[in-house]
Amino acid sequence: MMTVTLPGGETIPALGQGTWMLGERASERKAEIAALRSGVELGMTLIDTAEMYGDGASEILVAEALHSVRDDIFLVSKAYPQNASRKRLEHACDASLDRLKTDRIDLYLLHWRGSVPLAETVEAMEGLKTAGKIRHWGVSNLDTDDMGELLAAGGGGCATDQILYNLTRRGPEHDLLPWLRQAHMPVMAYSPVEQGRLVSDRTLVRIAETIGATPAQVALAWVLQNDDVIAIPKAGNVAHVQENRVAADLVLSREDVAALDAAFPRPKTAGPLEML
Repeated sequence: MMTVTLPGGETIPALGQGTWMLGERASERKAEIAALRSGVELGMTLIDTAEMYGDGASEILVAEALHSVRDDIFLVSKAYPQNASRKRLEHACDASLDRLKTDRIDLYLLHWRGSVPLAETVEAMEGLKTAGKIRHWGVSNLDTDDMGELLAAGGGGCATDQILYNLTRRGPEHDLLPWLRQAHMPVMAYSPVEQGRLVSDRTLVRIAETIGATPAQVALAWVLQNDDVIAIPKAGNVAHVQENRVAADLVLSREDVAALDAAFPRPKTAGPLEML
């Protein structure tokens, strides 16, 4: 499995597993648990979840599926912005730890920016790190100006920014991605296949047929072509997990990348960071 290096030097898988909308339907629970376990066996040991997902249901599912291999996974969770204050973040973290049945979260993120001052969130995150409840902290859905403000507020310990990034969401390439690279912070890309909507695109279908892959694998390989980008696609069954795993070993040719750039050109000017 290819890896990405965090600012502190720790390496983590470049291809992980997202859990948005997992754990919410009893009829799919068995398949979802099997998918998470299969992904870990295939080296996709970075697991991303959040207190928001199913109001904690996804965290509970992750615990049920992976508690026996807790020491083998890199566990990521996220806190609501209204919980990012000095008084509330520790409580939110404790609740996530309880649902996840673990004593630490490897990477704890502010899910998006709210009304709590960033300096207060930084202080709260560092407090959780000192207490041993989290190992690293970061943010999600923060744009370039927000990141500059975060650093000015003492946020030099931020490990990553998790953002919406895929072939149809290339706006961050103008300013946010270069800013993060200069700060040596990797990008964590959620919805890297645009929640499955990319798989019917004609260019992706053509390239996939040419190289013996699937359109989803091509879209994932495009996201993973840089060594500072982590992708966290969601998969609810073993076959889908296995399909995603192949993408980490798929190398696109210059011609393939050029065709994708032509079919999915980045915006001509920078714009606000998009969110789902």
